[in-house]
Formats: sequence, structure tokens, C-alpha cells
Amino acid sequence: MNDKADVVIIGGGINGCALAYELSKRDKSVVVVEKKHIAAGATGRCGAGVRQQWSTKENALLAKKSVEIFEQLNEELDADIDFRQGGYLIAIHDEEDMKQAKKNVEMQRSIGLPVRIIDRDEIKEIIPILDPDGMEAIGATFCPTDGHADPFKTAYAYAMAAMKRGTKFYKFTEAKKIKTRNGGIESVVTDRGEIKTNIVVNAAGAWSRQVAKMAGLEIPNKPVRKEALVTEPIKRIFDAMVISFKHGIYFSQMSHGQVLGGIPSPEEKVGYYTEPTFSFLQHMAYMLGKYAPILKQVNIMRQWTGFYDVTPDALPILGEDARLKGFIHCHGFSGHGFMIAPMVAKLLAQLITGEKLDLPIDRLNIDRFKGKVIKEKSVVG
Repeated sequence: MNDKADVVIIGGGINGCALAYELSKRDKSVVVVEKKHIAAGATGRCGAGVRQQWSTKENALLAKKSVEIFEQLNEELDADIDFRQGGYLIAIHDEEDMKQAKKNVEMQRSIGLPVRIIDRDEIKEIIPILDPDGMEAIGATFCPTDGHADPFKTAYAYAMAAMKRGTKFYKFTEAKKIKTRNGGIESVVTDRGEIKTNIVVNAAGAWSRQVAKMAGLEIPNKPVRKEALVTEPIKRIFDAMVISFKHGIYFSQMSHGQVLGGIPSPEEKVGYYTEPTFSFLQHMAYMLGKYAPILKQVNIMRQWTGFYDVTPDALPILGEDARLKGFIHCHGFSGHGFMIAPMVAKLLAQLITGEKLDLPIDRLNIDRFKGKVIKEKSVVG
């Protein structure tokens, strides 16, 4: 085990792997500590969507810039991450929804996103299997450059590229303590040894709060159980991801034909609850049938649970903590870490190496919770 590194990243999900790669490109010695395996947490349990349609400009810009990276990531990482752009169709259910959608679209178009509001008839033109009546939809928003990528392939592609540049990944290794002195970091103690470093990145997802406590810091994140399911493979019948902020449902068809989706369970809880619920299965099957009646006959193959790492405003916490020099936050993605990881990684690498940032992230610093926060409204699930 390496006994020192420029940067120690705690967490081997998509954000930890992507940041390791970006730092390795900048000739930093990096160690990633992961208590299980790569993509073992939220990354390997997510819905695989890549969405740019948000209510806050911060999330929209992170997502837009991430899509630009996703579009050329196969070539950069010399790997197939199965990225495809079939679009996202977001249901609008009533006049209140429409008012928010118009506000969102105005902002999204101002930063160059090809988003538009569509009527009920066009919903079926884009995705013929949908039933606008069953969806209770008066319209929708649609962005054709939204899409999907394979979370496992993407995380592993980043990790392998980082390893080729010298990054060390210590899997099945648990961080136990972060040693500090005089307002700075000295080392990370793991169950396999101690690594001297002055910079630690907390990319532990739903376990980020525990990692922060190792350094004597409190953060407001909460783990919330989420459930998902996948069906048997069927012939391709639609390309876009379908979501609803009101119903909390999302679903899409994967590259091999399976339909993957989720919805808040009636028994959804805050905390580390991992047991799947039958009530989720019932609720998801019922709503999926309302949205797309043809899917009523498709067999469900399996369901699973994961966690959203939720912040009070549903926006990520990024950047250095003023309370402890060298402690970098990279968490609190509230269910959306995969889709914005490429740009988040680039920005944090720029921050750590003292480069000029491509986008400002000051408003995503943890200090924002000292005052009034602007909540992200476009959250599904």
C-alpha cells in the first residue's frame, strides 16, 4: 500500500473514479480508497440517465458540460461506455407544472440547450407507447440531447484510465480516520494502513456524512432509500427517458431491450434501509401500466435498493471546506451524481491543482447553508 499521495479520494463511485482520472491527467499522485468495489454504491444502482433539464442554472450547466464530455468519452478513455442520446421527456400535469416548465425552459434555452415544450399529441409522436390520459399529462418538455450511459462501464473506464496514469485503487479497504493538525490534513488511516496526504476528497455518497465526521466536520446530508426494477428484454419500442416530477416515476429502455425504472416507494425511509419492498413493486407496476399500457404484459426480472445522498436543497456540495484546509466535498448529489460527474470531476481537479475553473462553483460550497438556499425543483424519485 502506498504510504503517501498528493490526493486521497474516499469513494470509488463515478465521481471518485472520474476525479482520479482528471487528477492523474494533471500528474497528481492519487489513491482511491473504496470499502467495497468500484461502482458498489449509488453508481451501480442508478437509472443510468443523463439529463440537462433542471430548474437551477448550476445543475443545468454542470449537466450540459457533462454531456459535452460524455459525447467524446469513448475516444478519450478508449472504452465503450454505451452513451446514447434518445432524449428526456418530462411530463407536465397541470397549470402549476406548466408555469414551472416555462420558467425552466427559458433558463435552459438561455444556456444553449435545445429544450422545448410539446403538447399531448407530440408526446405520442415522440414515444408512441405512452398514454397521455394515463399519464394525466397536458404536455411535456423534451430535450433530444439528453440520454443514457452505462454506469458500470463509465466508472470502470474512468478507473482503468486513471490506473494507467498511476492512480492506485485500494478496493475492499475502509477509511477509519482522518488525522488533522493546525487546521489541515495529515493523513488518512485505513484498515490496511496509513496514507500521508494533505488533500482528502469526500466522494463517499450516502456515507459522506460519516467520512466528514472522521475529520470532525458536520454536513447536512441524509441517506434516503430508493428502489428500482428492470424487466425482461423486449424489442426496442422507445428511445427517450420518461420522467415525472409529480409522480416521481422514471423509466427508459436499455440498449439490450430491458426497461429500467423507479418510483418513490410508499414505504420510503431516511436511513440505511436496504430491504426491497413489495409496495414499491406494486406501485411501480401500476404506474408503469398507466403511462405505457403495452408494458403491462412485460415480466419484471428483478428489483433492488440504493441510496440518494440528499442535501436540504437537492444540489451537490462541492469544493474545499473553510473549516479544514485540504478537505474537499464531492457529494450530496441527491440522486443525480452520475449524470454530472464528468464536469464535476474536471472542476474539482482544476480547484485542487490551482487552475482557473471552467465554471464557478462558489454557490455549491457547503457555506451556502448558513443562509437562504435555492432548492432544485426538478427532482424525480
